[in-house]
Amino acid sequence: MKILVTGAAGFIGFHVSQTLCARGDEVVGIDNLNDYYAVSLKQARLAQLEPLGNFRFIKLDLADRNGMEQLFSKEKFDRVVHLGAQAGVRYSIENPHAYADSNLIGFLNVLEGCRHNEVEHLVYASSSSVYGANETIPFSEEDNVDHPVSLYAATKKANEAMAHSYSQLYSLPTTGLRFFTVYGPWGRPDMSPILFADAINQGKPLKVFNYGKHRRDFTYIDDIVEGVVRTLDRVAQSDPDWSGLQPNPSSSKAPWRVYNIGNSQPVELLYYIECLEKAFGKTTEKTLLPLQPGDVEHTYADVSALMRDTGYEPNTPIEEGVAKFAEWYKDYYLS
Repeated sequence: MKILVTGAAGFIGFHVSQTLCARGDEVVGIDNLNDYYAVSLKQARLAQLEPLGNFRFIKLDLADRNGMEQLFSKEKFDRVVHLGAQAGVRYSIENPHAYADSNLIGFLNVLEGCRHNEVEHLVYASSSSVYGANETIPFSEEDNVDHPVSLYAATKKANEAMAHSYSQLYSLPTTGLRFFTVYGPWGRPDMSPILFADAINQGKPLKVFNYGKHRRDFTYIDDIVEGVVRTLDRVAQSDPDWSGLQPNPSSSKAPWRVYNIGNSQPVELLYYIECLEKAFGKTTEKTLLPLQPGDVEHTYADVSALMRDTGYEPNTPIEEGVAKFAEWYKDYYLS
């Protein structure tokens, strides 16, 4: 297939592009290479992809309406994996307009491109943050997600609603994936694994929010990619049992679905840090701090629907995943 991957220079987009190319798909990757974090890391990821004969990179901003229209019209993609977005919960408090440009206008441009160019299936990144103030554990796709606690989460919930309207109006099959705390090699430097690894290796005090009592459903990147690809291959269908009298929030009469994608084994933050310290053979001082605005206390994915429908099965224990991440970190940052 010919597949568009947005955010191809990003963490998940890079790994998904690699996997699709390895199985023989033609991949066109786009990214605006913004400076939200080190552009050199994005370029290093692309340097791994560009030698592949079935990968092409185009520098393009999702919010560029004309550029996106021309891209879709020229390339005629079979399917689209939309992973490009302005990420980060805390940054959405500092710079909210960046989230409107990328996550709302950019997503609309993707939907319009798919609609007008006969794309067979759009798979897009949502987030576990949509669960917001929800306290039901584990988080299920059938839970209420009407109370986001950050603008980032609100834009991801908006993406799900926007996708539904296009699935309903234009019969465009769309599937949203609510990612749960993805980690692994080539990860973003604003995410906890690299922040923690930096502190451990530089001997600096480690800021640990919520006094280390966070429980996070850390999910290794290989498991995430497996779920993305399995979902891409299973085009969203109408749910024949869906009823407006008792609406299922995870499906629809339209060809629209949302799934959790996680490890389904939450880990306390302090244990995660212990695994990192063991992998690096070092310990560091910890500064315990309260919960930050916009953060949720616990995440825990119920992935039974994704397992049932696609055969997805995460199989990377936290100890193994952290060890692999540490090996990459040493090679990239310390060698």
